Amino acid sequence: MLGLKAHYNDNVATIFQEVEKGGIIKINDPGGDSSDIQANQNIPYGHKIALKAIHTGDPVIKYGEVIGMATQEICTGDYVHVHNLNSARARGDMK
Repeated sequence: MLGLKAHYNDNVATIFQEVEKGGIIKINDPGGDSSDIQANQNIPYGHKIALKAIHTGDPVIKYGEVIGMATQEICTGDYVHVHNLNSARARGDMK
C-alpha cells in the first residue's frame, strides 16, 4: 500500500489504495525517502492518514498548507477526515 506526503511540513499523507485497520502503508516524502505507518482504522482510497499526533485545535497540514483544524485528538496512523477535522477551506466565516 502506498501513501504520499506531498510537502515536508505535512502532518498527513494521502493514501492511494483502500487500507484496512492494521494495514501497513509505505509513505513516500518529497525527498524520495519512505517510511511505514500502520493504519488505526479502515481508510478509503484517496483519503488522509495522520503522520504524527495532532492535538485538538492544531492545524492539519496537507500540500504545505493548513486545510483545517483538528476537532479531537488524532493519533499517528489515524484516519483524518470530517469526523475529526474542521475544514478551513472554502469557508467564509474563517480568516
